[in-house]
Amino acid sequence: MAIWGSSFIALKMAITLLAPMQVIFLRMLIGSLVFLLLWRFWRKGFHYQAGDWKLLMGMALFEPCLYFIFESLALQYTSASQAGMITSTLPLLVAAGAWFFLKEQITAFQWTGFVLALIGVLWMSWHSDISASAPKPWLGNFLEFLAMLSAVGFTLLVKKLTQRYSPLFLTAVQTLSGAVFFFPLAMLSPWPESLPGSLWLNLFYLGAFVSVGAYGLYNYALSQTSAATAGAYVNFLPVFTLLFAFLILQEALNTQQWFAVAIVFSGVALSQLGAKTQKIRVEIPPGTIS
Repeated sequence: MAIWGSSFIALKMAITLLAPMQVIFLRMLIGSLVFLLLWRFWRKGFHYQAGDWKLLMGMALFEPCLYFIFESLALQYTSASQAGMITSTLPLLVAAGAWFFLKEQITAFQWTGFVLALIGVLWMSWHSDISASAPKPWLGNFLEFLAMLSAVGFTLLVKKLTQRYSPLFLTAVQTLSGAVFFFPLAMLSPWPESLPGSLWLNLFYLGAFVSVGAYGLYNYALSQTSAATAGAYVNFLPVFTLLFAFLILQEALNTQQWFAVAIVFSGVALSQLGAKTQKIRVEIPPGTIS
C-alpha cells in the first residue's frame, strides 16, 4: 500500500508531461521488460484448467485495462490527494463482493473497522483544499470511483485464480496484457520529440516498482488471506498518498487531516481483530463470474 500510494504522485507528475494513455503504455512496457528478465521464475507457476482463459481475460480487463483508463483520466481533473482518498471505498466494496460472490464471512469487528476507516477518509476529504491541480474534482473523483469498481472485479478474480496460479504469474499476465492493450491507445496521441529524464524516472518507478512490485505483493497477499482482509489494508492508500503528496508535492496537511489519519489507522487495526489467521480456500459457485 505504501508503494501503491506513491504511484498517485508519480502518475500525476507524469501525465503533466505526456498523454495519459502514453504514460500507462510506457509503464506497462517497462514492467513487461522486467517480467521478461524474470521469465524463468514465473513461466511454470500455473495449473491451467478449461475455461480459465475467461477468468484471466476478465482479470486483465478489470485491471490494468479499465482501472488505468479511469484512473489516468481522473488525475487530469482531481488532485492526487483526493484521488487517493476515493480508494477508501475499495475495502467496503471488496468486503461486500467477497461476502456475496466468495461467501467469505465478515465479522462485526471487520465491518466496524471498515466503517471507522471510511469515516476517517471522508473527514480528510471534507477538510481538503481544492487547488489548481484539481479543475473538476467531482468528475475526477467519480472517475476514480469507477476505477475502484474495476479493482473490485480484479480482486475477486485474483482471489479465485490464486488457487491454481502463482501471484508472480498473474502479475506478469496483467502487465503483458496491459502493454498490448494500451499500445494502440498510446498511438492515438502525437508523441513529443524528446522525453525529459525526470519523466523516465517516474515511468521506471511506475513500471518496475509499482506494476511489478506493488501488484506482485498484493496478489501474493490475496493468495495467503481472504479478499476482505487484504482489501482492508487499502484504507492505508489515502493516508500514504497524503503523506507522499506532503513530502514530494509540498501539499500541507492541516490539523483536521492529521486527526483523520489517526482514525484511518485505528479503523484498519480494528478490522484485523476479527480477521481469520489461517488461509481459507473458497470457491466461486459455477456461473457466478464468467
